[in-house]
Amino acid sequence: MTEAEQIAAVAERFFGAVEAGDTGTVEACYDPAVVIWHGHTRQAQDRAANVATLTQFIALTRERRYTDRKIHVFDGGFVQQHLLVAIANGGARLELPAALICAVTGDRITRLEEYFDNSAVIEWAKAPDFA
Repeated sequence: MTEAEQIAAVAERFFGAVEAGDTGTVEACYDPAVVIWHGHTRQAQDRAANVATLTQFIALTRERRYTDRKIHVFDGGFVQQHLLVAIANGGARLELPAALICAVTGDRITRLEEYFDNSAVIEWAKAPDFA
């Protein structure tokens, strides 16, 4: 397997795990020293904090899909642009355009930078059919 194929496989495994609600696989995709940086907060999280955040997101949703995926693999990582479509347990629908830049070493993500407009998430959480 080439480095590009290995990086693409990491991306597929990571996003597939989020869609499936499999936080164990998400955690396994991360290097133990991974840094996850969020553009909307300008704050970084470590692996445990991010897995906890994703666990909460998964608990609030009955469906998560990454659509309109555009991935570009480069030496040492990948960029993915996508539309995250999530359905809250109460039925409210989130459509969140986002982009992620990931550094990958071997079969693990060592840094993830996520960019999206958080106002869509805030409005989604206020929807009467959210919970």
